[in-house]
Amino acid sequence: MGAIVALANQKGGVGKTTSAINIAAALGKRKKKVLLIDLDPQGNATSGLGIAKKDITNGIYEALIGHCAAADAVIKTKFDNLALIPSTISLVGAEIELAEEEHPEAFLKNALQPLREDYDYILIDCPPSLSRLTVNALTAADGLVIPMQSEYFALEGLSQLMQTVRLVRQHYNPSLALTGILLTMHNRRFLLASQVMRELKKYYAAQLFKPTVSRSVKLGEAPSYGEPISYYDPKGKGSKEYDDVARELMLRI
Repeated sequence: MGAIVALANQKGGVGKTTSAINIAAALGKRKKKVLLIDLDPQGNATSGLGIAKKDITNGIYEALIGHCAAADAVIKTKFDNLALIPSTISLVGAEIELAEEEHPEAFLKNALQPLREDYDYILIDCPPSLSRLTVNALTAADGLVIPMQSEYFALEGLSQLMQTVRLVRQHYNPSLALTGILLTMHNRRFLLASQVMRELKKYYAAQLFKPTVSRSVKLGEAPSYGEPISYYDPKGKGSKEYDDVARELMLRI
């Protein structure tokens, strides 16, 4: 039975999609069978893996609302052991459609259940909001990874996200675990970065990933070529850092 891991942070621009793509690819290179779910209507994880949105017939929207089985929305990528359920802008409509349903928080969980035995890891790239889609991801997930920057507002956003996690545990998914907090775009030389890390260690020492991800030009370039960093710049720093994160994730869940 594969582990379902949601990557979520309601704050945009924290490296969430970058982390989802690159952790998924690193796990695939480690011979784990991985399915990445693009649950963001912007579809950046889809384009970041080189999938043209105009060619998508079935995606996560169709699987979520029952127009197709989730297995029929899976696309095999050209990367080792990595498959994708893509997203298009039509996913915006799911928020409205799910609101009219009974138990709208459980649709993603139900859609993914038949796929769990086919993969070692199912990673969900959530939208940058605490929306019904994010609640669906948290309800379906065994674990949550929170990518965040080393800045003050990130700490403020973390407390809001943890409140949502508590509510999801209370009402929908009592077994949801905080798998880890991943510092992205991190620069240890900056005083603020060190202060944020100290604060996180004070309250979340056990959950903080030991590897951090540095700010990198190559990491920024890779999505425009439709490749994870481990393929675009396999010997680079970003590739090594995400491989370290993937290795630690395998120990945590």
